[in-house]
Amino acid sequence: MRPFISALLLALIAALPMPGAPRPNIILFVTDDQSPIAGCYGSPDIRTPHLDALAEEGTRFTHAFATTASCSASRSVILSGLHNHRNGQYGHTHAFHKFASFPSVAAVSLPLQMRQAGYRTAQIGKYHVAPAAVFEFERRLSGNARNAPLMAESCRELFTEKSDRPFFLYFCTSDPHRGGGVDRASKLKFKPDLFGNKPNRGAHKEVTEVFYDPDKIKVPGFLPDTPECRAEIAQYHQSCSRIDQGLGHLVALLKESAQWDNTVVIYTADHGMAFPGGKTTVYEAGLRVPFIVRHPGAEKKGVVNNAMISHVDITPSILDLAGAYDPKNRGPKRMIEVPRVPPGENAGRPVKSYHGRSWVPIVEEGNPEGWDEIGASHTFHEIQMYYPMRVVRDRQYKLIWNIAWRQPYPFASDLWAASTWQAQYAKGPEARYGNRTVDSYINRPQFELYDISSDPSETRNLAADPQFAKVLATYQDKLKAMQKRTEDPWIMKWRYE
Repeated sequence: MRPFISALLLALIAALPMPGAPRPNIILFVTDDQSPIAGCYGSPDIRTPHLDALAEEGTRFTHAFATTASCSASRSVILSGLHNHRNGQYGHTHAFHKFASFPSVAAVSLPLQMRQAGYRTAQIGKYHVAPAAVFEFERRLSGNARNAPLMAESCRELFTEKSDRPFFLYFCTSDPHRGGGVDRASKLKFKPDLFGNKPNRGAHKEVTEVFYDPDKIKVPGFLPDTPECRAEIAQYHQSCSRIDQGLGHLVALLKESAQWDNTVVIYTADHGMAFPGGKTTVYEAGLRVPFIVRHPGAEKKGVVNNAMISHVDITPSILDLAGAYDPKNRGPKRMIEVPRVPPGENAGRPVKSYHGRSWVPIVEEGNPEGWDEIGASHTFHEIQMYYPMRVVRDRQYKLIWNIAWRQPYPFASDLWAASTWQAQYAKGPEARYGNRTVDSYINRPQFELYDISSDPSETRNLAADPQFAKVLATYQDKLKAMQKRTEDPWIMKWRYE
């Protein structure tokens, strides 16, 4: 037998599941702009009974992070296992923004790898990545991404069809993203965004809307405790509760179709909530996300896992569940051949491995060793918002490098218009905005160093303190190492800026 044919056969055999070990169905449930504000995360003023029940059935990660708090860029990381500075999707893909991942990323793409592994791949709701050839699913299910219960109902056929192949479903809501106009009924000068809710306390079809009293909610510390902010959080909570009903209906359909006992459900968000200080930033409120894994094969239930994981770990973990991951090389067992691109098109450098690793071996642990550091990388949100930031964070310290620190921090169009921001901006540069002032939020230093263990709100920047000069240098070296390891083009900025 020819050597290359023999090697190919061995690779194919290695990718097959072991006899008598059926591979699970897998659902990756991704919401849009949701912070870990839920009952299971210790938030008593919001109703998320179905997410709480999922946490009781599985593992709740307490330290899960997006790598960038920007929609398209983050989703490209989720579906590739690569930081967006490496996969090429530096910002939004829609309209004039036009960012897209390199064709070479197809070699490790999650949907393509899952199809190669023998899964039926389906996607419903928000997509927001490009190009389609890199992130192609076999099926696109129709559904209103602002109505998670109806989205779930659209998955019924996938759950009930007869097939020898397990399914991988990428289920993405547009809630609780800002949108749908403002609440014209509000008496406030600056009207709160509706966050996809119907005006005048209306209800989405098949949804029992949960309304919140702005006076009875908790305001996160990074936000100002103002009537405008409270009104927007109330709308945000309502949108989150609608998602929760969709999750509940999805679980009910899985049970009804006898798929629940063989389905892994992974619940997370692309990044934190859409408020200035959260979304588009690399502060904790932008990067921290809910992350719950329900694995039917796990013996322990209700696990609270303290591992520091991030979105680069999602693709390796799902491939691990599918039997298609090589932990030694931190890559797929078999790369997908990347088609040749037309002359003059930049295919990108070949991808050899993922930036993340599988958390499957630690899903039943509380405090696993060796999961104590994450990195983050943001470059663009909208095309006009160039503000590259790089982060290294562990249990003790967090370093932020604001590469374009000399320019004012740019705003996403919807965050600039947010009543929460406009009400404070109108008061002048010294007005308080959470733990900062309006001016300090807009004008940032080159480096921000926080003792995150004692200052989780990131209020005391230690970068200019001589007592922390050695700490700053140590974490700058860690950041450079992360950039080198992940092939970050912005590493050259250390030499001339």
